[in-house]
Amino acid sequence: MRRTIKYYKIIWLKHDLPAGLSVFLVALPLCLGIALASGAPLYSGLLSGIIGGMIVPLISSSQLSVSGPAAGLSTLVAASINSLGDYKIFLLVVVIAGGFQILLGLLKLGVVANYFPSSVIKGMLAAIGIILILKQIPLAIGYDQPDFWTSGFLSLFSSDQFLGNIQNFYNHSTRAAVFISVSCILLLIGFQRPLFKKWRIIPAVLVVVIIGTVLNEILKTYLNVHALKQTQLVSIQQSVFESITFPDFSLMFTKVQIWKDGILIGLLASLETLLSIEAIDKLDQRNRITPINRELLAQGIGNIVCGCLGALPITAVIVRGAANVNAGARTKMAAFTHGLFIFLAILIVPFLLNKIPYAALSAILLVTGLNLTKPKLYRNMWNLGWKQFIPFIITILVILATDLLIGVSIGLLLSIYFIIQNNFKAEYKISNKTINGIKTEYIKLNTNVTFLNKVKLRQALDEVPEYSVLTIDGNDCNFIDYDILEIISEFENKAHDRHIEMHLIGIEKVSITSFH
Repeated sequence: MRRTIKYYKIIWLKHDLPAGLSVFLVALPLCLGIALASGAPLYSGLLSGIIGGMIVPLISSSQLSVSGPAAGLSTLVAASINSLGDYKIFLLVVVIAGGFQILLGLLKLGVVANYFPSSVIKGMLAAIGIILILKQIPLAIGYDQPDFWTSGFLSLFSSDQFLGNIQNFYNHSTRAAVFISVSCILLLIGFQRPLFKKWRIIPAVLVVVIIGTVLNEILKTYLNVHALKQTQLVSIQQSVFESITFPDFSLMFTKVQIWKDGILIGLLASLETLLSIEAIDKLDQRNRITPINRELLAQGIGNIVCGCLGALPITAVIVRGAANVNAGARTKMAAFTHGLFIFLAILIVPFLLNKIPYAALSAILLVTGLNLTKPKLYRNMWNLGWKQFIPFIITILVILATDLLIGVSIGLLLSIYFIIQNNFKAEYKISNKTINGIKTEYIKLNTNVTFLNKVKLRQALDEVPEYSVLTIDGNDCNFIDYDILEIISEFENKAHDRHIEMHLIGIEKVSITSFH
């Protein structure tokens, strides 16, 4: 026992402690930025980081993934907070989302993520990237009252929203914010170039936050008239834990919207978690595989705690997980350590966090959004063909015009349509053959023929010319649906009226029920 404790202590000191510190430096600005993008109190993002770091790892079996607030949920969270009108009510949404995830885990439905087409997932993430960019542009230019944002892309252009606030944009924007945000964006882009490869051991987002803060301090010292206003800086109370908002459980059943948003956030958080877990497991050099249903239980419990303590919903986040792997983490104590560091930061040095410009955080989120919807993605999807590109682009357009649920649903239906269309063509083949010296219309049934093939098969039979010979061969079929057998039997009963000589191979006739 003592040897085991000593072994894990060495592992923690040598690997997990430095990895946890590295992930903390990545996660801290992201927690603030995602809270900002979500239109939630800034402390809620930090609380999510603490819960995702200190509670989820205790339940999860994943050794390397790291949980926290996710940029992918920020647009949906912002829309939900806006529509419900009260953050206390939104916290009920987070609790319901957590409960839904626990239900998925108990029912062992983690495998559901495998049934979402790649084109729809990519379209969803690309749309989130576009919305994220649009939301951050005002903050990047110094606009400190981003109240134009509601939900949906089209609402930006209504007269009482974006266009109605042009004058406010002019009054509230500052050159200093533009200078800081542009500098930070260029720095982030520069960090992705091969020239900066040797510097990548330092988290780029941390450098951006430090540079943005230093630039504003220089402006404040030497050009005070151009320095950012207090409303353009992070504002966290000295005692964060005294200002926490708690949910009002008496309102749980007052609005259907609460449950709708809760289930949607729970579904998307589960999807993002499972995709992240799959990606992180692939990075694990020890080939450890995370039990996905156990992970859903851990995330669900984490989100219930988040809702009860005033935090944003959490998921396993691939950016933090990848940073954890790259920093040399060995066990889930690295994730726990990163959560502990966030807790200590807001407990001991909140005054330092309040010097961070919103412009620096918006730069991080602008680049995050760009990475989600980069032009290369569109080119790749186009090159894959229409059956991949159409669900992808339609998912994006519908999400921008309406919301995530409708967009993903329509994208999913389009993907199913293409699958069914392929199934129509794959499960039977029509040709002309000469059998025993007689020209024959030949229909070969393949593998599994289901009711999905009814329409096309009936159409093919209707096109068989009169005074001909028709052979339908089902010898190679593993399964022929009753609906198909019924159509064939029905056609055979009428074939003599069209002077068609019909032969069935490996197909049994069924009795036809009459309804008149």
